[in-house]
Amino acid sequence: MKALDLTERAENGLRRGFTTGTCAAAATKAALLRLLCNELPEQVNVSLPGSDHFLAVEIDRIASEPDGAMRADVIKDAGDDPDQTHRARIFARVRPNSRGAIVFQRGPGVGIVTQPGLQIRVGEPAINPVPRMMIAQAVCEVLAEGDDERPAGFDIEIGCENGEEIARRTFNPRLGIEGGISILGTTGIVEPKSLAAFKASIEIYIRVALGDDPPEMVLAPGNLGQRFARASLSLPLKRVVQMSNFIGFAIECVEKALRENDFRLSRLWVVGHPGKLGKVLDDVWNTHSHQAPSAVEPICRVADELGIASETLRASRTVEGIIELLEAQPTASRALWSEVERRIAAAVRPKLTRVESVCVRLFKMDGGALAP
Repeated sequence: MKALDLTERAENGLRRGFTTGTCAAAATKAALLRLLCNELPEQVNVSLPGSDHFLAVEIDRIASEPDGAMRADVIKDAGDDPDQTHRARIFARVRPNSRGAIVFQRGPGVGIVTQPGLQIRVGEPAINPVPRMMIAQAVCEVLAEGDDERPAGFDIEIGCENGEEIARRTFNPRLGIEGGISILGTTGIVEPKSLAAFKASIEIYIRVALGDDPPEMVLAPGNLGQRFARASLSLPLKRVVQMSNFIGFAIECVEKALRENDFRLSRLWVVGHPGKLGKVLDDVWNTHSHQAPSAVEPICRVADELGIASETLRASRTVEGIIELLEAQPTASRALWSEVERRIAAAVRPKLTRVESVCVRLFKMDGGALAP
């Protein structure tokens, strides 16, 4: 295996870091080396999942505790990523057990899962599958050192100092993870401001929203969806997922989560400003302005078909400008935005085999409905 050098910058020029999962695996390995081999390592090598690399992680402290557990601490380094757990103290307390298996336990500052829809069962400590695999790999590597008889089973308690306070600044309370942070990571490495990490968070929120087989949920680019869900649908916040510009990706995640759980959804609401959602009319599913042209043209094409004076509308450079131009024509305005809603729903519906109906609602920037 080859060492991964974190001093080499990411493609965006920023410094990379390592995940809480890597911290937990490193702390576990250090505690076991002390417990079984009487070593006191200043750093340990952590095998990174899905690669032929390892990362050398510094150990902050190792100490035996009154109950017989061995504790090791690692300070999380998230690099240049705006991570709430940057510089958090992650620790592992390890003790042999008679079960012949690894038993994951929740230490102070690590949350517990209280709602379905995540990768971990309700009632389990919030230690995700890949970090669990990394911790198990660390145990195997220590056990492979030497030929003497060693216990094969261990209770491994993962904790985070001040983790409950840190978790309040994350989405954990909304996801139904109570009492602390989650131990996360799929590659072991934090890529600064990673697009993949952002999209992964969208998928998690969708899984939580659908985790207890609800009748409906909301996808929205931004905050308009939250206001609409609360004011008009009486839906809890967990049913509202902000998808930013990734409408196509979010729809794929809804379909995937429903299929994997063998659920059906009675109604999916897609709500937001037509400046974003209107791009779907041109078969554009990433609505970022760097990825897609303005929605002015497809909306004006709908106006053409309805006999609305689109030449005047095309003079506007923005969809919000079109909204303002039509304020003096309430009948035409309602007709246009109702039809745009219908067509967006018709474009989304074929992508969802387990959703009974798709309902679209469009809003002005001030939150007012365009087709009441």
